[in-house]
Amino acid sequence: MSKYTTGEMAKLCGVSVRTVQYYDTRGILTPSELSEGGRRLYSEDDLKRMKIICFLRDAGLSINSIGELLSEADPGSVISVLLEQQEQTLSGEIEERQAKLELLGGIRRALKSVSNFSIESIGDIAYQMENKKEMRRLHAVLLLTGIPLSILQWGSLILWIAAGLWLPFVFYILIAIPYAVWVTRYYFSRVAYICPQCHEVFKPGLKEAFFAGHTPTLRKLSCTHCGYKGFCVEIFRKDEK
Repeated sequence: MSKYTTGEMAKLCGVSVRTVQYYDTRGILTPSELSEGGRRLYSEDDLKRMKIICFLRDAGLSINSIGELLSEADPGSVISVLLEQQEQTLSGEIEERQAKLELLGGIRRALKSVSNFSIESIGDIAYQMENKKEMRRLHAVLLLTGIPLSILQWGSLILWIAAGLWLPFVFYILIAIPYAVWVTRYYFSRVAYICPQCHEVFKPGLKEAFFAGHTPTLRKLSCTHCGYKGFCVEIFRKDEK
């Protein structure tokens, strides 16, 4: 049966000699025997164990975890669970980094449209990007609640025009008016605006916000902090989450 020195083990497993020695001091890879000169000698089983240790280290497991699971009577089942947990952890880290990457990309793209660059401008854009997910949820709520009402609207109109039945349309009106009041209050209670002049977050009056000119992300308002009048960036109010 082949015997391997510390240097040969390190070379076969792609690690340093010091790493092999460290695993020995931690008690997770002890040599099968010592030569007459006191040199550590490792067997084929030791080599397999070393490769398993290296694999688990590459998978992100700590030395303590590896030592504990290798001392188990059935390490295979424990390794399976540990690898599953590690996979979930790494997936979470990837998602987090991907979100940060998207945030940075969004800030970089948004900066191209900023005429007067400032540190505050970056803060405004970052704040807006972080709130995009909440804003999408808010728009989804409005869309989902509005679909049944739209179906009722068109259905009642068709019945009125095709069959002369106007009562369904009256029923629609009786529902549409309270819905419009609710959806307006619901929406504007959950959004706020960033002033591009003083960079403060403010909440306008309901009437002003409702009748103001707007785009999907901007609304023409008067800042309650500095008095600026113009387009302000719409964001989700974090205190309403």
